[in-house]
Amino acid sequence: MIHYRPKHFQWSVDGKVATITLDRPERKNPLTFDSYDELTATFRSLPTSKDIKAVVLTGAGGNFCSGGDVHDIIGPLTKMDRAGHLRFTQMTGDLVKAMRACPQPVIAAIDGICAGAGAILAMASDLRLGTAHSRIAFLFVRVGLAGCDMGACSILPRIVGAGRAADLLYTGRSLTGDEALAWGFFNRVVPADRLLDDAMALAHDLAAGPTLAHAMTKKMLHREWSMDVDAAIDEEAIAQAQLMDTWDFRRAYEAFVEKRAPIFEGD
Repeated sequence: MIHYRPKHFQWSVDGKVATITLDRPERKNPLTFDSYDELTATFRSLPTSKDIKAVVLTGAGGNFCSGGDVHDIIGPLTKMDRAGHLRFTQMTGDLVKAMRACPQPVIAAIDGICAGAGAILAMASDLRLGTAHSRIAFLFVRVGLAGCDMGACSILPRIVGAGRAADLLYTGRSLTGDEALAWGFFNRVVPADRLLDDAMALAHDLAAGPTLAHAMTKKMLHREWSMDVDAAIDEEAIAQAQLMDTWDFRRAYEAFVEKRAPIFEGD
């Protein structure tokens, strides 16, 4: 298990589920240079965790994340040279890479403002639960930057489609909670007072499932973006055959024969 007290967000563990809570509610939970680093380090550590099987990512105070902190990040960026800018953009991209590479499903629980880099964190998660009060905005164009930030031009079209992604990335407009559900960005819209409970319930369901299989599904969803269909079929044959050698596969069969629910142990 990961034993530490992060400085720049809240970390809690309930059974096999970890919750990361961005916790600067007075500013709608913006990101800083330090929180980027700490979040990346946390997600990079998850592949070695034997106890954490799912992660919930959320924000405190009725908002998810307002993006990069204007004073801590935006201001200093205006004074950097091009090499400094590149170090920053590569550092922010590393957070998305770490989120995609960790084997645990990441569930974003989104209420209120989810903008800029906050929208990227939601996008980079595996599943997204939101509320009717949510407002998703990829704001980069509003500050004179392109929509191609932290993988948005690659990942977002795969979630909502190319035309809708173009709409969001060119205009920087806000996507309402109902639109986000209709467009497929949200998997569910739930009442705000149930958001975290529903996200935790989903996370616990996934954590109780065949976690080796979930990790393989996440890995292949990511890898197959760059494959043609025939190559993807071949890779999936290898992956599925590998999972047929696990004890969890045998446990599922035995449970079916005995007419009971399987208990997966992740081996």
